[in-house]
Amino acid sequence: MKAAVVIGFGSIGSRHARLLAELGLRVGAVTRNPHCKYPAYPDIDTALADLRPELVVVSNETARHVETLESLAACGYTGAVLVEKPLSNRPLSLHVWPFADIFVAYNLRFHPVIRALRHALSGEMAIAAQIYVGQYLADWRVGRDYRQTYSASREAGGGVLRDLSHELDYAQWLFGSWQRLAAIGGRFSPLEIDSDDAWAILMNLERCPLVTLQMNYLERAPRREILVNTDAHSYRADLVGGALWRDGVEERISCDPDMTYRLQLEAALGGRRMELCSYAEGLGMVDLMHQIEAASAAGKWVVP
Repeated sequence: MKAAVVIGFGSIGSRHARLLAELGLRVGAVTRNPHCKYPAYPDIDTALADLRPELVVVSNETARHVETLESLAACGYTGAVLVEKPLSNRPLSLHVWPFADIFVAYNLRFHPVIRALRHALSGEMAIAAQIYVGQYLADWRVGRDYRQTYSASREAGGGVLRDLSHELDYAQWLFGSWQRLAAIGGRFSPLEIDSDDAWAILMNLERCPLVTLQMNYLERAPRREILVNTDAHSYRADLVGGALWRDGVEERISCDPDMTYRLQLEAALGGRRMELCSYAEGLGMVDLMHQIEAASAAGKWVVP
């Protein structure tokens, strides 16, 4: 039986572990979480020696991702690795790891609404796009004090720019690499955090000259929407409600809460790996977030 190790057992780590078990793998976790219902190991070396996994999922705090990869390499692990997004909380140089593959977990690439929109846009010229995502941080993780989560801590790698960087990834998946950008963002709300809680970003992408993106920790009714005007049609995509409109005509598209994560794990285990976010793309995402912060600080356009 194939095996997998999940490093970190917060809300996302527990989801990965459950889905891996449902896919028929033996699952263990490197965690001190007393609520972990899978075999728990005190360190990476012990978990690797016992389970000999084909896949390791890194789902601890963003600020610890790189040191975790270094520990995996030092332990002699050479299988596949899926790192929760973002890859790091700071820009990195390209590094050659000993792993068979390394991917970054931008699972919204597997959302059926985004995939339907991507297919619909094929052959059309995108002119302008608006992307919006918002969710109230205090209600985000049921049963947990938001002030004690990594999202609330800039040092731990939290903040809405990194937490909701899915939008930055799929914007480029839909419209190509960024050419220049301007931004304003930071901490504006009364939330008791020291990380950023709202951003507005203006980008020129390779296949869409005008993209505006807003993200925040403030939206009481969670929203994730994309509006696109092309030379032929107008589209509206609702990722929360599961719908895609073309010129006002609605198509319902179902997506259960686990679907994108399940498809992503199947791909990482040897499925359609070309659809996953690669290590190089993950590095680019980290640099993009750094450039967004630099643009905001300087109050001017920046280019790659």
